[in-house]
Amino acid sequence: MDIRKEVIAVTPEVIEIRRDLHKHAETGFKEFRTSKIVKEYLEKLGMDTVSTCAGTGVIATLNDGKPGKRIMILADIDALPMDENSGESFSSVNPGAAHCCGHDAHTAIQLGIAKIMAEHRDEIPGKVTFLFQPNEEDAGAQIMIDEGAIELAKHPDAIIGSHNHPSITYGTFGIQKGFQGASSYYYKITIHGKGGHGGRPHLAVNPADATAFVLFGIKNMLTAERDALKPTVITNCMIHGGEKEITVPETCEMQGSIRCLHREHEAVHARFKEVVESACAMNGCTCEIELKCGNSLLYNDDAMLEIAKSAIEEMKGEGSVITDGMQTMGGDDYAEFLPYMPGVYVNYGTNDPKTGPWQSIHHPGYRFNEDIIPDAMEFQIRTVLKYLEG
Repeated sequence: MDIRKEVIAVTPEVIEIRRDLHKHAETGFKEFRTSKIVKEYLEKLGMDTVSTCAGTGVIATLNDGKPGKRIMILADIDALPMDENSGESFSSVNPGAAHCCGHDAHTAIQLGIAKIMAEHRDEIPGKVTFLFQPNEEDAGAQIMIDEGAIELAKHPDAIIGSHNHPSITYGTFGIQKGFQGASSYYYKITIHGKGGHGGRPHLAVNPADATAFVLFGIKNMLTAERDALKPTVITNCMIHGGEKEITVPETCEMQGSIRCLHREHEAVHARFKEVVESACAMNGCTCEIELKCGNSLLYNDDAMLEIAKSAIEEMKGEGSVITDGMQTMGGDDYAEFLPYMPGVYVNYGTNDPKTGPWQSIHHPGYRFNEDIIPDAMEFQIRTVLKYLEG
């Protein structure tokens, strides 16, 4: 097939789907309309199987009975729990839900890929699975896996993940050798003290004071104990406590994240708990610490990286792939699939100064650069074919 001709032909339909999903944004595990659209579209394409998983997740297989390897492509479908201020004519009509990360485009692009491949299924030398994942913003991948996604996907031999990247120049692609995205764990600390009158603090035990010691202890741990060559970031983003300026509260809560771009996250978590407990004890307080995995460490398989790089350079030419400096302390729970199969994660640049500015993901003014849609489809199709032919 003439891949370029096919992606150009389907692009108007992909844009139409993307704008519709954008307008009707739905947050994690509430993507009921989105899931229905995806499922019905795949069924009309004549996929061999179309299944739901984890409520709103959708998994479809193509060429299910064909000999050869199987590769899976992943797209996330959820919106962020925030309001949009992009100025787009198709901005979200749902308060508190906005596609300010581009998952609407990822979903539509994957549907376009599925359509092209379904129309040329006899030319595909193997099997392809399309996974549409809910709740990427809050650890939806592991829930899909726990509910049987690997089995429904027919145990793929490899996986492709991708994400738009407004910080990379339009026309270029980023794939980091080795570790690309940090593991991310979310913490909640509940500090227990003893309430009382603000004018008689000696009769109370103030958990608000303990929060300052906790913050200092965490900063000291990072600067004095951690190897700077093994990136670790601990960010406290929420502190809640108290109801009145003259009343010492009984409890305070702190919430944030721990991110590691290395494999020693368990040691970091253990030391974090020791530091927090000690800081609270110094203030006469006790505490409870909860840790939740947002995503595991994201890394690229060497062989899959070379396949994707070769496919992109066939499309865009030498120098179109950036293979260094793409590491990030952000993450993607696509990483939860990597213990089961080798994979590659590709960032495709959307920052075109001629048509910008293009705000970063998670910004209320974020917009997706639709000019990248043909390339986003083509590089994935070429990577799939290269892998299956190899």
